[in-house]
Amino acid sequence: MRSRIHIKSHPLHPILVSFPIAFFIGALFADLAAWLLEKPALFPTAYYLNMAGVAFGLVAAVPGFIDFLYVVPPKSSGKKRAAQHGILNAAMILIFIIVFFYRRTTGANFYVVLALEFAGVILLSIAGWLGGTLVHRNQIGVDHRYANAGKWNEARFDKNTGEIAVASVDELKVNAMKLLHFKNKRIVLARTENEWFAFDDHCPHRGGPLSDGAIACGIVQCPWHGSQFDIKTGSLKNGPAKKGIGTYPVTQKHDKIFITL
Repeated sequence: MRSRIHIKSHPLHPILVSFPIAFFIGALFADLAAWLLEKPALFPTAYYLNMAGVAFGLVAAVPGFIDFLYVVPPKSSGKKRAAQHGILNAAMILIFIIVFFYRRTTGANFYVVLALEFAGVILLSIAGWLGGTLVHRNQIGVDHRYANAGKWNEARFDKNTGEIAVASVDELKVNAMKLLHFKNKRIVLARTENEWFAFDDHCPHRGGPLSDGAIACGIVQCPWHGSQFDIKTGSLKNGPAKKGIGTYPVTQKHDKIFITL
């Protein structure tokens, strides 16, 4: 799903995290080199790398947190994984903040600094593994294209009941989808050759976003684990999901498409 904070569809969070990763690991290696090679001049290098890592880590956290709130599907395995990713990163940055201030104190113990840096880098590695899984398995921040270069499409609505205009008749190409955000509900609007359909965005298996999947012959496939559903009836066609999805009435009035909640 496309990141909310991006430059021409290139998400900022995975770009920015490269800097704190390099700085924090560099700080650890600079301290190790200063100790093993007896080069005390490298200690200030580790100090400034630590400081830069904290600064860039806080900057990188902003687009990451926004994507956690608005991009990762709610009530999904990806949401849980993203929460773990964020908590580990927050703990890791806190450790390096402690290191930054501790090494400024008189009589700071080098071995304490080294132990904290090792702990921080371990947390960084685990959080990075989770972040990579979010991108490569859950496809968070990945901006898909439909046929004929159709782009990602989504909209938010304040109204949550009754008949709601959600799109114009020429807005979507055939087999393209639009993600509709309502209060506590995400619905997919889909267009086929001859009809329009609306169904829940939430895959009942692990909460994958069906809006980020693909439609063919009236069947939508979840992008996470491949479950397939009939977009007209919501019935399950293939697992690993164990049940179908909810559907909603769709009508066309003049040049507008309406769904009824």
